[in-house]
Amino acid sequence: MSGHSKFSNIKHRKEKTDAAKAKVFTRLGRELIVAVKHGGPEPAANGRLRDAVAKAKTGNMPNDTIERIIKKAAGNAQDTEFEAITYEGYGPGGVAVIVEALTDNRNRAAANVRNAFTKGGGNMGTTGCVAFMFTEKGMVVVDNEDDDIEGDAFIEHALESGAEDYNFEDGVIEIFTELNQAGRVGEALTKLGYNVISAQNEQIPSTYTEIPASEEEQSKKMTMLLEVLEDNDDVQNVWHNWREV
Repeated sequence: MSGHSKFSNIKHRKEKTDAAKAKVFTRLGRELIVAVKHGGPEPAANGRLRDAVAKAKTGNMPNDTIERIIKKAAGNAQDTEFEAITYEGYGPGGVAVIVEALTDNRNRAAANVRNAFTKGGGNMGTTGCVAFMFTEKGMVVVDNEDDDIEGDAFIEHALESGAEDYNFEDGVIEIFTELNQAGRVGEALTKLGYNVISAQNEQIPSTYTEIPASEEEQSKKMTMLLEVLEDNDDVQNVWHNWREV
């Protein structure tokens, strides 16, 4: 999953325990299945699937596993149907939170997400209560931890690959694309030798909410909210506008 606090909490994909890796693969597999059901099994003709494949690859899912999931999803209409549901709400201090879920049980998912907000000292709101604070865009994140990427050359490569905009952050470069085009742009940059950390559609906050350092309890509760959501098998992505100070 991902979240944004001026993008400073984008995490490089490190080695995970077997249990954590299995959970990540389960989520990535669901995204692949839903993408195939939505637009067919050919990534070239299905932008959503192309992004799901790119995300699976950056999540270290083996190519043969990706191909097997796509083939199974394309050939078996009787598979479990996953429903995409988006929840919105507020965390401590008024932090805006968007939760994207893929679930085969709407009631279970809603109850678990609501419980996470409650445990984290927030509250789940109605549809649209925070969505207006975000803009959905394609986002490619490139590793620049050693600060060794030559700026002008990279910008040229990014724009030629289909980037709309770019942003140099501490240790990473963020590339903005059209919706469902992050996978294509990420693949092009990978072929040019860049280390692509992630490529997917993301919810970009237009404003940010800071929790003052004096409100340590609120920060702890916000962290708890994100951790409980992270541990929820139905939850695919969590986006927020918390800027840590």
